[in-house]
Amino acid sequence: MEDLLLLATTAGILLVLGAFAGVMAGLLGVGGGIILVPAFYYVFSLLGYGSPQLMQISLATSLATIIVTSLRSVMSHHKRGAVEWDILKTWAPGIVIGAAFGVLVASSLRSEVLQAIFGGLGVGVGLYMTIGNADWRLGEKMPGGGPRAMLSPTVGFLSVLMGIGGGSFGVPVMTLFGIPIHRAVATAAGFGVIIAVPSVIGFLFVDIAVAPPFTIGAVNLLAFSLIVSMTLMTAPWGAALAHRLDPKPLKRVFGIFLILVALNMLRQALGW
Repeated sequence: MEDLLLLATTAGILLVLGAFAGVMAGLLGVGGGIILVPAFYYVFSLLGYGSPQLMQISLATSLATIIVTSLRSVMSHHKRGAVEWDILKTWAPGIVIGAAFGVLVASSLRSEVLQAIFGGLGVGVGLYMTIGNADWRLGEKMPGGGPRAMLSPTVGFLSVLMGIGGGSFGVPVMTLFGIPIHRAVATAAGFGVIIAVPSVIGFLFVDIAVAPPFTIGAVNLLAFSLIVSMTLMTAPWGAALAHRLDPKPLKRVFGIFLILVALNMLRQALGW
């Protein structure tokens, strides 16, 4: 009976988290992973599933949800003709290589190290959301050759270490090189699929000593199913709100919230 109550409690919390992540994704254009990774970590810790590999479970399960949500998003954007397929095709090989390397690195690290990495990168993403300017430019077109060969694996690698899709790194990269924001968001959804599919396949073969129920490798199927069911339902609500509200001040508020969450991750990783 106690196990059943714990399972029901876990399911209820995950449904609420999925609803919130979906609304934020639709409203602010940020991937749910930036919310879900720390949420998974705290929820599973509070429920007694803390282990040296808990961050791997959080990252892998977040990436599994991204497969579904990014596919739905990129198809929706494709119907509006907003996806830059040439960018996706030319950047895909490097992103896949970076994502595969990210799985190898993430699976070999302890939770504390991954928390510190998430915290450090999360502060950077939060600062960009808070003070970033859409008019900033590094160039007038997407780089090719050597610069692309360095940037594309970096996007895949860092995204896997944070358990996120292509939005947090892909959108800034594309807008800095002159891609309009709506096309950058649409194309970054494709980055999310390219990042998540190979990384989740890799995480399915990671050996986890202590894991919550219904976990295969590092992917928790219960959390995946509940989160996806809610984000697919609530993301359109967030998108509808975005048309009625000014998302810029909300994005700054969320950026500050993300910085606080990331700093707390860093605090825990350092044992403070």
